[in-house]
Amino acid sequence: MDGILDHTMVRVEDLEESIDWYTEHLDWEVKRKSEHSSFTLAFLGPEDMHEDGAVLELTYNHDDRTYDFGDAWGHIAVRVEDVYDAYEQLMDEGVEDYRDPDSCGGQYAFVKSPTGHEIEIVERDYGAKWSIDHTMIRVEDVDQSIGWYVRKLGYEMFRRSEHDDFSLYFLKPDDAPEEAMSMELTYNHDGRSYEFGDAWGHVAVRADESDLEEYWAMLMDRHAEDYRDPASCDYNYAFTKDPDGHEIEVVRR
Repeated sequence: MDGILDHTMVRVEDLEESIDWYTEHLDWEVKRKSEHSSFTLAFLGPEDMHEDGAVLELTYNHDDRTYDFGDAWGHIAVRVEDVYDAYEQLMDEGVEDYRDPDSCGGQYAFVKSPTGHEIEIVERDYGAKWSIDHTMIRVEDVDQSIGWYVRKLGYEMFRRSEHDDFSLYFLKPDDAPEEAMSMELTYNHDGRSYEFGDAWGHVAVRADESDLEEYWAMLMDRHAEDYRDPASCDYNYAFTKDPDGHEIEVVRR
């Protein structure tokens, strides 16, 4: 399905430690791994994930660099049936106590990966346990951002939550299954701006099989930013950016 979210990419400083953490605590498996001269990529997700579910891409650069988080990216969220049971399980396994369900009104909780990436735990009655529910990013002009995802990617808003100090908007393709990952746009009402850092990389959307160039042409017709076109990426993928500068990869699936 064109435009469905395929993965979220994060950068890690110790690849094997990160793989061990996700496989031990979230019961994920390595879906595929690719070695390159200066970096290694590993894609992970639940064994029984939906065919339109998203995975997490771990990028490990071989030069021992460290990373800065900034605050433009927020978290990924994973699904469970009961947030209290899931959090207790993680605590019993030795995961650091970050934000327990009681501190979040009993509706969700947070832990951190070994590299410090925040992982929200949310209750859902669909999808495999620990499968990725959404990726949260922060935006400065929510009207512009919603318009971009609707206009450029054909997404629709399927849930919103308005609060005194912030608002949350959830979007994904209008015909995507509920097990597909969505984008959560967080808009803080105080007019703050954000720094990107480099610990988070991008989210990726799928172009059907052999239609990478066709999908890219559609994005260009809709005046998406021409950041890295298919030719510059050996026709394997391409990149655009949303209005706030979050990188959006287009991949062939």
